[in-house]
Amino acid sequence: MDLHLIWFLLLGVLLLGYGILDGFDLGVGVLHLFAKNDHERRIHINAIGPVWDGNEVWLLTGGGAMFAAFPEVYASVFSGFYLAFMLLLLALILRAVSLEFRHQLHSPGWKRLWDWCFGIGSLVPALLYGVAIGNILRGLPIDADGNYQGTFFGLLNPYALVVGLFTLTFFTMHGAAWMAMKTEGALQERMRRWISGTWMAVVVLYLVATLFTYFEAGYLLDGVLSNPLFWAAFLVTLASMAAVPVVNGKGGSPLRTFLATSMTLVGMFALVGVSLFPKLVPSTLNEAFTLTAYNASSSDLTLTVMLVIALIGMPIVLAYNVYIYKTFAGKVEIGEDSY
Repeated sequence: MDLHLIWFLLLGVLLLGYGILDGFDLGVGVLHLFAKNDHERRIHINAIGPVWDGNEVWLLTGGGAMFAAFPEVYASVFSGFYLAFMLLLLALILRAVSLEFRHQLHSPGWKRLWDWCFGIGSLVPALLYGVAIGNILRGLPIDADGNYQGTFFGLLNPYALVVGLFTLTFFTMHGAAWMAMKTEGALQERMRRWISGTWMAVVVLYLVATLFTYFEAGYLLDGVLSNPLFWAAFLVTLASMAAVPVVNGKGGSPLRTFLATSMTLVGMFALVGVSLFPKLVPSTLNEAFTLTAYNASSSDLTLTVMLVIALIGMPIVLAYNVYIYKTFAGKVEIGEDSY
């Protein structure tokens, strides 16, 4: 049993779960900036109100898994991205408190302030997650001791920003798909139009990012084209992305649209995982300094103990998610207890 491969996959599953679940509510937050009136803004907030904090558990679990299974990766990434993580944390705090503060006063100015905090607090993380992924794919200036030798502005390179714009646009489309499930009438139709518009932008940015990858992170293609898993992931990505405008058409099922955007994310995560493995943090200074699932992992005993804990805890987390989403299924209805 290859514990290093198992934990590489588990870490990927946790980050994928976060991307699918928190990705749509970040997208809803971005769409919140374009709502036409207060009633629509309340619908946006209540569409994610019961689930958004549970969605973020996946990110916390992913960070905990990285700390336990790949401590050197955790140390290098969190120290190298320190300022970016502080900015991300500030945005997430603004996003969280805006949901609680917005309804405390009935002043239009007060509500608008927190509406902007909610929207910007969703837009910034959606962008920064892609910037982080872009930098990992491109590689980081990691030395022999795993120390980051770059600067904060070095993280804002053109390639990472393109990937960041892609994740921002994709999460907005994903959020519109969720909103189409939770609404009806004119607002639902507008969400369908948002899906169509952002889908075209997603396709363009995906092609640009793919071409950019060839020049900035060409090592990802070394030997991967002969791997059947790569082509399976590519077909899932292609089929799911192509299905989005089809199932989003007039009279189409909003649930199928949401499943199509979710499966697109599954395919893209699989492509990244297959291309990267076993690398976790490629070094641009020297390939020998690259942190992998094998040279940056905890001991086999630690990985084994953590695997037992994960096998117990993961079903609980999944059961909790299923219960919450089933409990709050259906269209949004604004009542006295709503945000």
